[in-house]
Amino acid sequence: MAPFYDALAQLVFGRALRRTQQAALAGLPVGTPRVLIIGGGTGWILGDIWRQCPQAHVLYLEASSQMLAQAQAWQHRHQPQRAIQVEFRLGTEAALRPAEQFDAVLTFFFLDLFAPNQLQRVVQQLNAVRRSGAPWLLADFTTPTRWWHHGLLALMYRFFQLTTGISARALPSVHEALAQVGLRPQHKAFFFGRMMEATVFSEPVAD
Repeated sequence: MAPFYDALAQLVFGRALRRTQQAALAGLPVGTPRVLIIGGGTGWILGDIWRQCPQAHVLYLEASSQMLAQAQAWQHRHQPQRAIQVEFRLGTEAALRPAEQFDAVLTFFFLDLFAPNQLQRVVQQLNAVRRSGAPWLLADFTTPTRWWHHGLLALMYRFFQLTTGISARALPSVHEALAQVGLRPQHKAFFFGRMMEATVFSEPVAD
């Protein structure tokens, strides 16, 4: 999928996926946060991260070697001066080290890839490296409410099952999985006819 992923996404959704991710980045902490982005794709999101938070240090974790290579090429081509601000690492959430801690966790169109039993495990592993109080920034599809949502999601899942072997057969309950680790939505915006959401999650603030 790596060579034509961005072109395919734009063909189907226009700029909606990008706008959703850009909206979620409004939840980045100020200062010099250490940011984890997992499943970041071809790398263009790095430019938006640094526009929002120029001093951020990023761990770019990607399971696809081809996607990771494209992300590294994007960084070298567009932001070579920020080489010391990003670490590219090939692997899944299992590649995270026990001592690592992050000031923000970004999952952009990533959690929707997992079947429910796998999703909870992935969320728990990612939450284990999230510092207390750190935001979890989500950009993803929402629970379908219109007939065309259902139809488009069904086609998408069938396509990605055939091409990439993802475990999900339908959109999992991402909000429920995040609630299981104590996170609640604090800020939310919708895109593409409310089919996509940009949401900032964190622990509820005590009264």
